[in-house]
Amino acid sequence: MSRKNKLAAAVMVLLGVGIFMFEMRHLHFHQVAATLMNLNLWWLLVATLVMLGSWAIESLVVQTFVAHDGERLPFTSAARVTLVEQLFNNITPFASGGQPAQLIALMQAGVEGGRASSVLLMKFVVYQFMVLINFVLTIAIGFRQVAGRLGPLAWFIVFGFVIHVVVICGLLLVMYHYRFTKRLVAVMVGLYGRFAGPVRQATVAAKMAEKIDSFYAESLHLKREKTKVLRAAGLTLIQLLLYYSVPYFVLRSFGVDHVSLIEMMVLHVMIVMIVSLFPIPGGAGGAEYSFKTLFATYVPAASQLVLAMLLWRLLTYYLGMALGAGALSGVPAKMVRRGRDQK
Repeated sequence: MSRKNKLAAAVMVLLGVGIFMFEMRHLHFHQVAATLMNLNLWWLLVATLVMLGSWAIESLVVQTFVAHDGERLPFTSAARVTLVEQLFNNITPFASGGQPAQLIALMQAGVEGGRASSVLLMKFVVYQFMVLINFVLTIAIGFRQVAGRLGPLAWFIVFGFVIHVVVICGLLLVMYHYRFTKRLVAVMVGLYGRFAGPVRQATVAAKMAEKIDSFYAESLHLKREKTKVLRAAGLTLIQLLLYYSVPYFVLRSFGVDHVSLIEMMVLHVMIVMIVSLFPIPGGAGGAEYSFKTLFATYVPAASQLVLAMLLWRLLTYYLGMALGAGALSGVPAKMVRRGRDQK
């Protein structure tokens, strides 16, 4: 990991400590100590296993897309790709570092660069579709209830939903209406050029054309690999459901047993959608505020609420960073090629 990335990771850890200390400012030590003494470690273990299970399922998705003609990626290498993604998602704005980090990790495991790009593109498309499906169901089930608690912040949820719909529509347009998409983008870039100037317009036009051509070429793999796509979609759905259920088990570890698993998952989906719009890595500050706002009704004790927030962030954010840093320092197992290995 570069010095810049190490600095970013350190800043995020310090920022998290600062946020936690700020939230703890009105709590007495004996309150915190008593809450920790009554913590149900079995439920906390379940929450940890659920989070690890989510990453394990994502690793199976990576394996699914890489497998081809007797070639397969060892699970340890697929898990390394997943954990490296977690690290760089969590230390870069809008999780922008996750894709390049995964590409490098796959190439280090012996996957050819073009094929690795194709794998990540298919994984991204499937993930976006599954996130959108989960979010649509979530809005139908609990948006009105959540909006009442968040107030103006609920508009972030609406905005996040619109962005996901636009992304999915854009992907579908490229896949099924390639020429129309090229013309539409050309018109939009032309409008942009009136404000940015001809030089900037030419640069943006070239980049957009390259990305559209690349995605269209790779989307043909999606159409040919229907079985893989369906299997990966099912695995991704399970991955997301496990991830969204983490707060439920965290609250159960504090003795909060009057909560519904479905309701907790709905609230977590809303938090994730809000956090995705914050430019700060990991949505630091926004994540904690959203958690406190949405779960305060279920956890009346201030010490329980703050500690539940801390454990939730440790499991869903900082644990991924720690494991990702460890995975990054390891040497990945290479691709297994059946024909060659059996000689």
